[in-house]
Amino acid sequence: MKKKLIAEFIGTYFLIFAGPGAMVIDEITKSITHVGVALTFGLVVMALIYTFGHISGAHFNPAVTIGFLVRGDISFRDSVYYIITQFIAAIASSFTLLFLFGNVANLGSTLPIGSEMQSFVLEFILTFVLMMVILGSAVHGKAVKSFAGMAIGGTVGLMAMFAGPICGASMNPARSLGPAIVSGATQHLWLYLVATVLGAVVASMVYKMLHE
Repeated sequence: MKKKLIAEFIGTYFLIFAGPGAMVIDEITKSITHVGVALTFGLVVMALIYTFGHISGAHFNPAVTIGFLVRGDISFRDSVYYIITQFIAAIASSFTLLFLFGNVANLGSTLPIGSEMQSFVLEFILTFVLMMVILGSAVHGKAVKSFAGMAIGGTVGLMAMFAGPICGASMNPARSLGPAIVSGATQHLWLYLVATVLGAVVASMVYKMLHE
């Protein structure tokens, strides 16, 4: 378990460092662009899955961990350890960004452009699809698991590309909590914690029903 938690910490830390970090650097330099930020998210997720997938399962996301808990793929005790580790890593990574760049762009916090309900529904759908892709590409017995990193990373990049400008395309409570807590932009945090978990849980239930 110690090795798994170390892998989850490093993976979640670098996910937050690279993704929201790209948003911070783009705000400073105006060089990365929205497309570049979306690609950064997709590529870092892909790289981390191939690096740590065989150690911890490469969750890096409390919503995914809870989705696996619903399926019985992880014990309640282990899921609590995973989630605490992911949140600590996200906060630590956000403090690193704050130290390096200051409180620029709210450290890459996910904030709704329109109404909270609009972003809530978007985050639910995005996380639902992401969880389905994870289950279909990395868990299913017939999946070509060597391509799981590409499928999941590609999905994250795709979601960030088209939905990021509206809701932030979080799909990950830790990704939202770290920057929000450290930057102080917590006014909409609840929706990124609730909608993402609901999306992952419903996806796990639907996937289980489809493959019983």
